[in-house]
Amino acid sequence: MDISEAVRSVSKGVEVEISVSPRSDRPGADGVDEWRKRLNVRVRAPPLDGRANKDVEELFKELTGFKSEVIHGQTSRQKTVLIIGDMDTVIERLRDAFER
Repeated sequence: MDISEAVRSVSKGVEVEISVSPRSDRPGADGVDEWRKRLNVRVRAPPLDGRANKDVEELFKELTGFKSEVIHGQTSRQKTVLIIGDMDTVIERLRDAFER
């Protein structure tokens, strides 16, 4: 699956569909879920009081260099992240992170 299948352009930037594994000892990009068409990420924080969501937002800021925000799925492992940035640049940086 190509990264672009989990990404779509919106008026404010780029939305990315992800699956999150909280409480991980190895945080970061963790590949692609071809069946669900989502990017897999791991974060250290537990899924309590929005801490995992904050880790997700920080992770995507580190990966892309753009501000990010969890906009759907705040209480679910399946989330949508809005990245305030250029579509081509975001896809390029996500490919670098997820296709290693």
